[in-house]
Amino acid sequence: MNAAVEDVNSDPTFLGGTKISLSIYDSNYNGFLGIIGGLQYMETKTVAIIGPQVSGMAHILSHLANQLHVPMLSFTALDPGLQSLQYPFFIQTAPNDLFQMIAVADMISYFGYREVVVVCPDDEQSRGSIIALGEKLAERRCKISYKALLSPESLATSEEIMDVLVQVALMESRVIIVHAFATVGLRVFDIAHRLGMMDKGYVWIATAWLSTVLDSTPVSAEKADSIQGVITFKPHIEDSARKREFLSRWNKLSNGSIGLNPYGLYAYDTVWTIANAIKKFMDSGGVISFSNDSSLNGLGGALNLGSLSRFDGGKELLATILKTNTTGLTGQIAFNPDKSVVRPSFDILNVIGKGYKQIGYWTNYSGLSVVGPEILYTRAPNRSSSNQRLYDVVWPGRTTVKPRGWEFPRNGRPLRIGIPDRVSYKAFVSKNEKTNDINGFCIDVFLAAKNLLPYAVPHEFILFGDKQKNPSYTELVSMINSDVFDAAVGDIAIVTNRTKIVDFTQPYTESGLVVVAPVKKLNSSPWAFMRPFTLSMWAVTSVFFLIVGFVIWILEHRINDEFRGPPKKQFITILWFGFSTMFFAHRENTVSPLGRMVLLIWLFVVLIITSSYTASLTSILTVQQLAPSIRGIESMITSNERIGFQVGSFSESYLTEELNIAQSRLIPLGSPEEYADAFNEGRVAAIVDERPYVDLFLSKYCMYQVVGREFTKGGWGFAFPRDSPLAMDMSTAILTLSENGDLQKIHDKWLNTRACSLPNSLDSEQLQLKSFWGLFLISGIACLLALLLYFCSIFHKFKRYFSEQQITNISSSSSKRSSSSRSVRIQKFLSFVDRKEDESMNKTMSRSRQEFVASSSVTERNGAGVYPDHDEGQNGN
Repeated sequence: MNAAVEDVNSDPTFLGGTKISLSIYDSNYNGFLGIIGGLQYMETKTVAIIGPQVSGMAHILSHLANQLHVPMLSFTALDPGLQSLQYPFFIQTAPNDLFQMIAVADMISYFGYREVVVVCPDDEQSRGSIIALGEKLAERRCKISYKALLSPESLATSEEIMDVLVQVALMESRVIIVHAFATVGLRVFDIAHRLGMMDKGYVWIATAWLSTVLDSTPVSAEKADSIQGVITFKPHIEDSARKREFLSRWNKLSNGSIGLNPYGLYAYDTVWTIANAIKKFMDSGGVISFSNDSSLNGLGGALNLGSLSRFDGGKELLATILKTNTTGLTGQIAFNPDKSVVRPSFDILNVIGKGYKQIGYWTNYSGLSVVGPEILYTRAPNRSSSNQRLYDVVWPGRTTVKPRGWEFPRNGRPLRIGIPDRVSYKAFVSKNEKTNDINGFCIDVFLAAKNLLPYAVPHEFILFGDKQKNPSYTELVSMINSDVFDAAVGDIAIVTNRTKIVDFTQPYTESGLVVVAPVKKLNSSPWAFMRPFTLSMWAVTSVFFLIVGFVIWILEHRINDEFRGPPKKQFITILWFGFSTMFFAHRENTVSPLGRMVLLIWLFVVLIITSSYTASLTSILTVQQLAPSIRGIESMITSNERIGFQVGSFSESYLTEELNIAQSRLIPLGSPEEYADAFNEGRVAAIVDERPYVDLFLSKYCMYQVVGREFTKGGWGFAFPRDSPLAMDMSTAILTLSENGDLQKIHDKWLNTRACSLPNSLDSEQLQLKSFWGLFLISGIACLLALLLYFCSIFHKFKRYFSEQQITNISSSSSKRSSSSRSVRIQKFLSFVDRKEDESMNKTMSRSRQEFVASSSVTERNGAGVYPDHDEGQNGN
C-alpha cells in the first residue's frame, strides 16, 4: 500500500498537486481496538478507509461508515454477508468467499464426494463463508456432515486442535476442508500429520490462506511433510508486464523478507482504486469537505463522539468507486451491481514438496477447467459436467489413486440395522429362537455384499415388530430418518414414498404386485373331442386325407384293379382310402413304387398326428382343467369383490391411493395359511401381494393361480440414510454378486421350492398347425414328386403308343391320311391313362400283329394282284 501511495504521489499532475496520505493502525486482531481505530480515523477527516482485515470488525465498522459516509474498502474481509444492502459503503476489492466456496463445492462434486467435514474457527470471519459453502454443497446434493469448530482467531491451543481432530477421525467422511487463519491452519495440518490423518484415504482441502502462506514465506521440510497432497485455492492474477515489473520491484522493497501473494497485489490496486476515484471526483467539481453530524451532537461525553465528522462528498465518491473500470496489477478492476469484483476466478493448486503444481482453474463463468480464465472468457460459457476437468492430483500418502472419501468410523458404535420381525414368510428374514441368529434370504444377501466391501462394517441387527403381525415397512424405513436405525435390511420394497426419506441400494431381487385367485373346474362338453386341434389344424388335416387318397388313386389306377371301376366306385374308393389311413385300416393294396412311397410317408405323418391327438385328448378328459374366477387387476377394480393383502406390505397403500379401491374392500392377512383360509371361507375373491411371497404361497397351495399381468415393477433393496456413501458401495457389491452368480445361489438356497404342476393358462394348450406344418410339407412334396414322376412316365409311354399308332395308320392305308387334332390327342391321352396298363399293352401288341399281317397281305396283293377270300372275310369282320 505504501508503494502504491508513492506511485500516486510521484506524479504531481495526477491529483492536481493534491497528495494522498496513508495512515496505518494495527489492532492486532483485537475487535475492540479495531473499533477504536475506526473512530479515530473519523475524527481526522478521512475520505476512505482500507480495511478492516477481518470480517468481524467489518460488520461493526460498516455501520460507522454508513453514518459518516466514508467508503470502506477491504481485500481481506471477504465474508459474503458483507455484500448485503445493509452495508452500502463497504466494498470488497478481492473476490469474496462466496465465489471461493462455489469453487470448493464444484470440486467436491467433480470428484464425486457427498459429505465433507469443515475445520474452522468459530468466528464471523468463517461463519458466513461456511454457511455459503453449505448452501452451495446442498445445491449439488452434497452436505457438511460435521463442523469442527476452534476458538476464534489465535486463541485455539494445540490441545484443543488435537481434541477436535480426534473427533474428526471418528467421522465417516474423509474429505476435510480447513478454513482458518494461516497460523491456526498450519497447526491443524501439523497435528493431523502426527495423528496419521495425512495418509492414504484422506482428502484435505485448504482455502486460499494456505496458498498465501506458500507464496509469502519459505516452508520448512517439517511443514512441507504435513501438507503433502493438500488441494488449495489462490485468486487468479492475470500475467502482465506490469505485474512482472512490480514483482521485480518488490524484491527490492522487501529485501526478500516476504514473498508477494495475490492479496498484496489487491492491496496495491485498492489504493489506486481510491486514488482514481478521488481524481474523477475532483475533476467533476467535487470538493473534499467535512461537516459535523447533528445526530451526534451532545453524545459521547468523554468519548467526544461529537467530534466525528461526516464526509460531505462520500456518496459521490462511493458511486465513482463502483464505476471504476481500469486495469491494475490484478487485471481488470471493476465491480458488478452487487459490488463484487468482475470475473472472479481462482487457481486450483496441489501441494507437492515445498511448493505446488497447478491442476486447474475455476471461474464463475465456466466452472472447473484446465484452460486459463483469459481464454475461457473469450468463449461461450459452458458449465456442463462433460466440460468440467482438472489435471491428476497427488493425494495425501503420495498416491494418484483418488480416495474413496469416507471410511466406516474407527472406534465408532456398530451400525444399528433394523430388520422386520416377520411372523410369516420367514425364509426371507427370521430369528432362530435357539441360537438367536438372524438368517434368511435377505440377510444372506446383505452379509455377502458386506463381505465384498474393502473395509469392515461392524453392525448389529435389531428386530422391529411386535411378534403378533408383520411390521409396517414404511414405519421401519422412517425410523432411519429419525436416527433410530442407521440402516434397514429385509424384504423392503423400493417405492416412491420411501425413496423420499432414505436412499436404497441397487435392487437385489425383482418384486411387483400380482393378483392371486382360486381356480375352478371347467364343465364337461359333448364336443370335448374337438378341442385337441385348432380349426385350422382340423381343416388342413382333412384336406390332406383327400389329397393323399387322390394321389394314390392316380398312381394306382392303371395297374391296380382295386382302384378301377365305375366313376362312382372310384370316387368312393378315393374317400375311403384317404380317411381309412387315419386308422391304418385301408383295404386296398398299393402296387406302384411311387404309391407305396407316398403312402409310407403319409402313414408316418398320420402316426405323429394321431399320437399327439390321443395325448392331448387324454389330458383334456382326465386332468382337471382349472380356470380362475378373477381375470386380473382390471376386473377387481370394476367389481365389488373383497381383496386380501399382506399386513405390512405396500400393497394396501397402492390399492387405495393409486387404484382408488375402497378401504372397506380390503382384508388384512398375515400368512399363507390365512390366505388359504380366507379363500376357503369366501372372505376374499382375490389376494394382491408381491411376487416373491406369491411364488412361495403357490408352491404350497396348488388350487390358486396368478391371473392377469404383473401390474407394478420394482424390487427389494437395503435402506440407508440420505446421501449415505455406504448405500453406493453396497450397490456396487450387489451388482458384483449378481454378475458372479452368488446372488442366484443364495436365491436357490432359500427360495428354490418346487411349484405345483398346474397349467399356467386358463385352457389346455391346443395343438396348433404351426407344430405340424413340417410334416405336411414333407407329405405334400412327396405327393408332388410322385405325381411328377408318374406323369413323366405316362407321357413317355403315351408318346410311344401315339407314334406307333400313327405309323400303323399310315401303313394300313396309303390312300387315307390321318389328321388328328389336339382335342383328339387329349381324348386319346385320357383314354390311354384310364386304360389298364396290361390291357393297353396287349391291345397294342395285337393291333401291331394284325397290322403286320395286313401289311403282308397288301404286299402279296401288290405282287400277285389277288386278295385271298378268307382275308376279305376277316377284313369285313
